[in-house]
Parts: sequence; C-alpha cells; structure tokens
Amino acid sequence: MEAYLDMFQSQYPFSLLSDEEFAFLTKDSKIKDYNAHQFIIHEDQSEDDIDIHFLISGLANSIMHRSNGKQLSIRYYYPGDLAGMMVVMSSGEMKFSVQAMEATQTLCFPKSAFMALMSSNRQFSNVVLEGISSTMKSLYQEVKYKSADSDEESDTELYTKRVDGYMESPVFIHSTATVAEAAKVLQEQELEGVIVSDDRKQMLGMIGYSEILTAFFQNDQDHQVDKYMKTDIYAVMSSNFIYEALSYLKHHPTSIIPVFHKENVVGFLRQSSFFNIQDSIYFDLTYRISNSTGVEELRNLSPFNNKAFQTFIRQLIDQGTFGYEICELISSVNDRIHKQVIHLAEEEMKNEGYGTPDINYCFIVMGSQGRKEQGFSTDQDNGIILSDYHNMENATEIERYFRLFSQKVNLMLEQCGFPLCTGGIMAKESKWRHTIGEWSLNLEEWIKSMDAQEIRDFTIFMDFRPIFGDYSLAYRLREQLTAKVQKKLHVHQLLMKDTLRFRVPFQPFGRIIGVGKQRNLNLKKSAIMQIVNAVRIYSIRYGIDSVGTIHRLNRLTEDERFHPRDAENAKMALHRLLTFRLEQNLSQIDDNKPLTNDISLHQLNKEEKRKLREALAIARRLQQVVELSYNRNRVV
Repeated sequence: MEAYLDMFQSQYPFSLLSDEEFAFLTKDSKIKDYNAHQFIIHEDQSEDDIDIHFLISGLANSIMHRSNGKQLSIRYYYPGDLAGMMVVMSSGEMKFSVQAMEATQTLCFPKSAFMALMSSNRQFSNVVLEGISSTMKSLYQEVKYKSADSDEESDTELYTKRVDGYMESPVFIHSTATVAEAAKVLQEQELEGVIVSDDRKQMLGMIGYSEILTAFFQNDQDHQVDKYMKTDIYAVMSSNFIYEALSYLKHHPTSIIPVFHKENVVGFLRQSSFFNIQDSIYFDLTYRISNSTGVEELRNLSPFNNKAFQTFIRQLIDQGTFGYEICELISSVNDRIHKQVIHLAEEEMKNEGYGTPDINYCFIVMGSQGRKEQGFSTDQDNGIILSDYHNMENATEIERYFRLFSQKVNLMLEQCGFPLCTGGIMAKESKWRHTIGEWSLNLEEWIKSMDAQEIRDFTIFMDFRPIFGDYSLAYRLREQLTAKVQKKLHVHQLLMKDTLRFRVPFQPFGRIIGVGKQRNLNLKKSAIMQIVNAVRIYSIRYGIDSVGTIHRLNRLTEDERFHPRDAENAKMALHRLLTFRLEQNLSQIDDNKPLTNDISLHQLNKEEKRKLREALAIARRLQQVVELSYNRNRVV
C-alpha cells in the first residue's frame, strides 16, 4: 500500500497536494479489486455511500440511467482516471453507475476527505472540475440527441401535428451576461427560461427562474449566467410529433423545451404553446404509470381496464388515424407498464435482501409487442439478455438473483393483465434468459437445427426489441441475428412454409370465406399475419434489421426491394385489418365478452365489406408471392 501511495503522490493532480493534504486524503484509503462486469459504483447506492476511485489498472464504463429504463454509456475510465466525481457533482439529479469492463483495481478515497480538499486547495479543485465539466458537456450532447431521436421516444408518432407548427422563435442570452440581465430578459419577454448561446445557434445551456432565484439568494446576481445555467436539458427536434413535448410540459409547467434542427436551436416550446390542444388522456396516463407504486394501480391503468383510454382510442379511430399507429400507441403504453413493473420488481428484490443487480441486463419484448403492433388482447412474450458473468466469484448468486427476479416480473405482469404465454416464451424460463455469450452460441445451434415446430418460436423471437436496461446487449444480438439468418436459406424456406399454414380466405371475384353461421373470420391468422410474415421474410432476405412491419416496409422501399406502390398497399391493408380488430375488441370490452381476433361478416355493412375485401386481396397477393418462391425451391 505504501508503495502505491508514493507512486500516486508523484502523479498529477495529486502532485498539487502538500504532504499534509495527501496524508489527510489517503489516511483511510483502500485498494479494491473488481471482476469484469462488476459494479464499482451502483446507481442505487446512497450518495453518502459513494467514494472516489482512482483507477490503478483495468477499464471501467460510466453509465447514465434514464427514467425510461434506458442506459446510456457516457465514457470509459482508464488507469489514472478518477471515477465517482460525476455521480457526486450531479447531486442525485441524474443517476450514474460505474462498471468494470475487465479485471480492475482502484484506490478508493473517502468522499468526505476528497471534497474537503476540493474546498481548501483551489488549484487541485480546478483540475478535477475541468475534467468533470468536459465530461458533462459530452453527456449533454448525447442526451440532447438521444432524447429527441431515440426509438424510445416514438410513443406519440401517432399524431399528425409536428413541433415546428407550435414552437416560438428562440430567445438567446450570451454566456457572459449576468444573472441579473437574464432575469430582466425573462421579465420583459414573459418567459420561463432563456437559452444560453454565444453564437445564437449552438446551445450551451438554459437558465430559468429556479437558477436565477438560486443566484439571488446567494447574492450572486452579478455573476455570469454560465455559472448557474442548466446543461441537463430535455430537448426535441423540429420534426418530432407534438405530444412528445406535451407529455413533458404537462408535468413540468415552469420549463421550456428547446427545439433543434440538426445541431442548431431553432425555437422553443412552453406551456402556452399547447392552449389549443384538448386531448390529455395519453400523457396523463403515461405520467400516472411512471409514478405508480403498486401492481393493482398499474392494472387499472392498462389499456384493457382503462375506460378513459378506450374512449380516447375510439376518438382516434373516428378521426381516421392509421390502425397501425394506434397499435403503436397501445404498445407504448404497455411498454411503460412493463418498465414500471421491472422497477417494482427490483425494489422488491432489495427489500427482500437480494440487493441490486451485480451486472447489466436488458429486458426484451417479442412478437406483436416487439413490432409495436399490439391491440387490447395480448399475452407475454419476453426474455432477458445478461452480461457475461460466469467468470465472477458470485456467479451462482447472480444466476439465482435473475431467476427470482424474472419470476417476479412475469408474475407482476400477469397481475397487471398480461396473461402468461401458453408457449412459455417468458423471461422466467431458462430458455429465454441467457448471457449475451450464451445467446450467441444458442442462436448458432438454433438456426442449424431448426424444424417446423421451432420456427414458430423463432418468428416470435425475431421481432425482439429492448425496453429496459443495457440496450447495447440487444443491439449486439440483433446484429448477429440479422447476419446469421440472412445466409441460412433453409431458415427462409421454413419461414415461408410456416406462413403458408393459414390461407387467406379470399376467392376469385371477391368472395370472403367465413366460418359457421356467423361467417366469422379470424383477422390475425387469416390476414394480419400473412402481411407481417411476408414482410419479415423479405426483410430477412435483404438483411434489414428493423423490427416493426411498417419500419420494414419503409426500409424495403428505401433499398428498392419493394415497389413504393406495393408498400403503400401493404400499409393500407394492415391499417384496415388492425382497425377492424380494434373496433371488434372495443365492442367486446363493452359487452364483457372475451377478446378474440374474430369478426362476423354478417355484422359488416357494405362499405366495411369492401374495405375488408381490398385488404384481404392484398394479403392474398403477398402470400401468393411467398408461395410462388417456395414452390420454385428458391427464396424471395
């Protein structure tokens, strides 16, 4: 230990400390060793329990945890770097963790001693804070773009109203202006906040009444605004749909939201920007879900049980909103319920003495939820991808933790109204809970030995999508899956054979074949899945890694693999079929009947039958193309 301390004292910035200061800092310091994937600092640690770590050897990753369950990798720590300062400086406003990427050794300093030296030695403090400032600026840039462009924020792509139709012209203030000058701008222009920029394009931060009051209370109103401005800011792009911002402003009424076009600020939104928008069911619901504290509360908020949300869906149908966009909205609400359940399950594990997860993991959803094509009737299709942990000393405890944790999640989801999957495709089953390394090996074997029965599980798995945790694990697996399946022609043929199991019940001259006295038609088996499966097969063939059917059609069109007219026809057919199913489910909910995919042809009027015939004709055409390719013993 003494040899280590002598070496550290000669290294920058510790060389800036006097012998007395260095002795004070290192009096209670310790050498700590961490295995690969082990947390050095965990997001759930109390701020009082967090220490400062100096990396002696190894490599560590700093991760920011967002409220929507997604994790962002912010930076890597190398030997000679200080870890833990960003957590301390954020004062709990953002959650961070630091995870060893390989065997790592650190010198751990008590936070109290470190902060005391920061206060007394200005030169040492400036060096440390300069590094933190640089990191926070990088963090701001990443959060700014990912908050605006991420798939995770596409909950509200349902609406036709865009941000640029509601934003106001930006109001800027220079970073060297005083806080008093900023207060005057806010008062004169009746703003909640002003954007800090030195070139009236690039945003450095934002200052509002909260920050100004802080400065005035400290009698520091003549200081420059860059001392008090916020850099952790929620932002949107000008092309985003308006409800993305509205959901945020609904519950942060004093905030403004900067609007970006590419890298430049082009406007801002505030509460008054939305006075002419009436619909509030969606963002009220999502807020209540994110702040719920129990399973029963979540159950009452689920689409199947929430009458106000069902009325909202009826209004969207009446307004002519695309059926696949409504299903995306329902899927996004279900995503939020899943995320909150995961939070509740983690809390239960802590309360029962199991602590927090020792490794990163990613919770994935599959099937219709993975494609964001859910209606009111759905069961669970989910799994977990774990960081590789088998080389860790506590591997047995980690395995037990996630076995119990996944059981809790699946049980809670069932209690929230998502029935257990009859086929067992759930995270609590060992088949659907693996490390990333195991997933990769199993994937190779799965594809190699695929049979007609396995292909049905495989089609559900192919539509997986991450919704919580370390998304990079899912992205790695998606990349491997896309590359492997594209080359396996026997899998293509099995997929095509599987989709031909159910024929589209549509005869020449437009006659629809119904079953029984009511002439019932199963919309899912008879038509929806024919479109979904055909588009999936085309996407696999051309190495397209998108998941949702509409996204796949867009990619196929962009890559000139699908004629734009055919893609639009497929979208139109999917829209009509999903809308028919939504209307049927809403009717069944009203009548307290079981939810099904069946629709009675007798109950359709002449116009509805025409729309159904056109949709079935398109589904049949897609099935015929697949069948033709299969019969010719080649792939599409």
